[in-house]
Formats: sequence, structure tokens, C-alpha cells
Amino acid sequence: MSADAGKKSFFSAKPAIPARLADTVSDAIAAALLDGRIAPGDALPAEGEIAREFGVSKPIAREALRQLTSAGLISTQQGKVARAKAINGEPMERIYGYAVRSSLERLREANEMRRVVETGIARLAAQRQDKSGLAVMERALVEMRHALKEPEGFTEADILFHLGLALATGNTMIRVQMEGMRAVQREVSELFSRRSNRTDADWHATVERHQAIYDAIVAGDADAAQKRIEIHFEAADIASFEVADRLGDEGATAS
Repeated sequence: MSADAGKKSFFSAKPAIPARLADTVSDAIAAALLDGRIAPGDALPAEGEIAREFGVSKPIAREALRQLTSAGLISTQQGKVARAKAINGEPMERIYGYAVRSSLERLREANEMRRVVETGIARLAAQRQDKSGLAVMERALVEMRHALKEPEGFTEADILFHLGLALATGNTMIRVQMEGMRAVQREVSELFSRRSNRTDADWHATVERHQAIYDAIVAGDADAAQKRIEIHFEAADIASFEVADRLGDEGATAS
């Protein structure tokens, strides 16, 4: 019996369907990554080992690894073994970033999506109240107050707050989705902060809207959390899209 005969499989390999060999291999490896059999930072077996385990050619194994790299699940470098990455929203963030920078219409659509998603997240956060998420939201509120009238710092604190909102649900996939929406959050927050007529009262009102969301979640009031985040989006949308419309008009005039 060969030395490999009793070796435990990482991937729970199944017979590959010829029409989608690379997909079958990448699905099995992704499952091992996502359920923790392979931890972030761990090295994957070499292409040859993967090919032998699944009964496919090395080019098929290589294509499967390329798919996983594109999905952000592994990192690869020439001449080095592939390594697992922690699941995150980076691939979605790139896509949303391209979209929101492409046109005002795509930005409107992306922010509409964000409103729909985050109202549900706020409700679940109030029901679950994961302590790690509450701590991140609390830290973000402090950073917001320190960054008043500083658009760049305020934007980062705003993004951190909404990440904390996702973390407060205790749901990994919601956290990944919120990470993916950072590009939308950044674009809207930067537009909001670029208003030349933004007053001290307006800066403070933005912080207080976030504080009200946090307070409702800490109180475990799902209805209030949803209502507070809807109020926040209404105020932010009106201001930020006024700026976007003006910038669009200026661009059209200049051209």
C-alpha cells in the first residue's frame, strides 16, 4: 500500500464532472477554506497533489487555484505555495467601487441597495447585540467626534461604525457584505463631507444620528434601530446627492 493511501483528505474530493472540472475542484477547496479545515495563512497542497487527489490534470488544478485567487480566497505568488486567506469583502468592494465611480446612476443604485440591506442589518444587530460589534461602533463614535470637520478621518470613522453594525449581528456573511459595501459608503460619505456649506451643527447632527442607531441597538429595540437608520439615510442621501448632481452639472458645463 502506498504512503498516500491512508492520508486524510483536506477537501472531501468527489468525482469531477468533465464539463466543469475546475469548478468541481475549486468548490471542494473553497468548502475546506470556509468551514475551517484550512485556516487563514495555511499553505495549500501543491498543484500536483491537488491534481492527484481529484484525478485531474495539473492545468485543471491550476485553473481551480486561479478561480480561488480571483474570488479572494487564496493568495498565490510565482514559485511559492498558495495560501489561504481570511474571507472578506474585498472582491465585492472592487466591483462596487468601479460601479459607483462609473456614473451617478450606478451610485444611486448602489446606495439604494445599501439602504435596503442595512435596515435589515440594524434590526438583526439589535436582536443579537454581539459585543465585539458594539465595541467597534462605540470606538467609531469616539473617532467621529475627534474628526469633526476633517472629511477624511470622519469618512473612515463612518465606515468603521457601519462595519461594527454588521459585526453586532454575529453573522460572518453580513460582515463580508458590509466590507464589500465600503466603496459605496466611502463615496457617499466623501460627497456628504464635500459640501461647502456644511455647518458645525450639521457635523454634530451626523454624529448624533449614528449615536441614536447605536443606542437603539444597545437597547435591543429592533424597530427603533431600523427607524433610526432610515432617518440617517434620508438625511445623508439628500445632502450627498445634491453635491453629486451639482458636480455632474459642472462637468457637463465644462465639457
